[in-house]
Parts: sequence; structure tokens; C-alpha cells
Amino acid sequence: MKKTKIFISVLILVLTLNLVTGCNSVKKESTKDKGDGERIQIITTLFPQYDFAREIVKDKGEVSLLLPPGVEAHSYEPTPQDIGNIKKADVFIYTGEYMEPWAEKVIKNVGEDNVAIVDLSEGIKLIDEDDHEHNELEADHEGREDEHEEDNNNGHDSHHHGGKDPHIWLDPVYAQKMVDDIVETVVKVDKDNEDFYRANGESYKKKLAELDRKFTETFEKTEHKTIIYGGHFAFGYFAKRYGLDYISPYNGFTPNAEPTPQRITELIQNMKSSGMNVIYYEELIDPKIAKIISEQTGAKMMLLHGAHNVSKEELELGISYIKIMEDNLEKLKQGLVYNE
Repeated sequence: MKKTKIFISVLILVLTLNLVTGCNSVKKESTKDKGDGERIQIITTLFPQYDFAREIVKDKGEVSLLLPPGVEAHSYEPTPQDIGNIKKADVFIYTGEYMEPWAEKVIKNVGEDNVAIVDLSEGIKLIDEDDHEHNELEADHEGREDEHEEDNNNGHDSHHHGGKDPHIWLDPVYAQKMVDDIVETVVKVDKDNEDFYRANGESYKKKLAELDRKFTETFEKTEHKTIIYGGHFAFGYFAKRYGLDYISPYNGFTPNAEPTPQRITELIQNMKSSGMNVIYYEELIDPKIAKIISEQTGAKMMLLHGAHNVSKEELELGISYIKIMEDNLEKLKQGLVYNE
């Protein structure tokens, strides 16, 4: 009887140990091998990488966007629930330290051994903010240094991009590199589906290359080469890629930067002298400055979508990065006067 009890106790101990080690091994493998039908879990910060990742993994992955629909990207801070979700994910994709300054703390908290981290700005030379401040058509530069000082004292540095422009995704060529980086990370996490991910990535990059071609050919035939923008200009890389200039009353990219009355007056004067009749504004923010300029000049207001995030309605309608950029192209044709 004693032997039977000892045997049963040993058997229970062995089974318990097997169960524990078995569970641990399954958990460990689940982040590296998704060949058993389990879908790879990806969390992204902004809409572009969310859309890129969806195109790459399709039905073999579950991609989540941290930003709730309609939330302006620069004002976002992760919640404890967001951080908990990142810890459970296989892949965390963000733009870089200058777009998501909070990401560094999250990464330290999460631990790179457990989650594959993708900084999509790695390998891209970021533009200094001072290198592409707003341009002027016929601006009076008198007092510019004093005005710059006033802008900085007006809260501009409170949520700053660290002096770098992080909006790399608006350049379709850089977008292709971002796709490559996502593919390489996903392949490391889920090697069984490597061919599937690589094929999807190459297919999507062809669409981005076609988008780049359309922009290049369009701006070769536009009457104007300057974008007049009533918001915080995020299209610096885009403008540089296609040889465009821009005017914005804001000094900086972040929504808490405020323009001075002098800048707004200069922009109105520039618009009247140039003969241009479209003023562009940014998504998810009240276009109060664009409205003032429109009222003063009779210019038509048009959304030039920076694709940081999308509204709830846009998300429900299945909006994509490609669609946003194609819509931007059509609006730029109107504002810059495209001649076929």
C-alpha cells in the first residue's frame, strides 16, 4: 500500500513537471514559430506602418493600431493597457524616437528579448528641422530672428520632435524601405511563412514604386512648385523628393506650435501675389489658420492628409495609405495647376 502511494505521488510530480515545462516551451516557441496556425501578433504606433504590416502578413497575422481612430498622433501617450498589449505581442513597430519619444521607456519596460522591436527610422538620414523651415515666395524677412525667438517662447518646444523631422512615411521611396524593414522582422519571428511575407512585401513595394512614378510625372507638369499649407507641414521629405517648396505660417511640425500674426499676414500676401487659389490643411485638427487665409484670399480649402492617423469613418471605410496618397495627388494637381 505504501509503495502504491509513493508511486502515485511520484507519478503526479512527473506529470506536473511535464505540464509546467511543456507550457513554457509552447509559450517560447509561439513567439518564434507560427507554423501551427497561430497568427503572429503585431502592434504598430501610426497608421502607415499599420497598413504596411497588414499588406505583408494578411490573414497570417493580427495587426493592431495603438492610436485610437481620430486621435491626433502628436498628443498620444500610451496607456498601461497599451503597454500590456505590447508585452504580449510578437512585434512592436514604431517610427522612431523623434516621432514617438515615449517609445524608449516602453521598450525598456517590455524587453527586446520578448518582443521584436522595429524602429523604422533606422538607416534613414533624418532632416534637421532648421534645414527645411517654411519657405517664402516674396516674404519680408525683416525681424525674422525676433519672430523665431517669439515662436520658441510660445510653447513650441513643449512637445518637440527633437529638432528632427520624423515624417518619413510621406516619401513613397522611404515607405518602400519601411516595408523591407517590417518584412525582415516578421520573417525572423515567423520563418515558416517567410516566402509568403516576402512575396507580399515585394508586391506592395511595386504599388509604392508606381505611386512614386505618378508623383514624379505629375510635378514635372504643374504650373506651380510651391505648396501653400495652413497647418503644421509634415511633407518635408515628400517636398524634397519631388523638388517642391512650401509655405506654412507655423515654425515646426507639432500641433502645439502657434503661428504669429506676422507669419499669417505674410502667407496671405504671398498667396495673393502668386495667384494660387488653394490653401491646404492637415487632418484631425481644426484648420483655423487655413480658414482665416481662405476668408482673406478667397482660396479653396483642401485636406492634404499626412496619414499619421485616420478618423473612425475612414477606418470603417477601409482607407489605405495608397488611397490617402492618391487623394493627395489629385488635390495637389488642383492646387499646383496640373497641365496634361
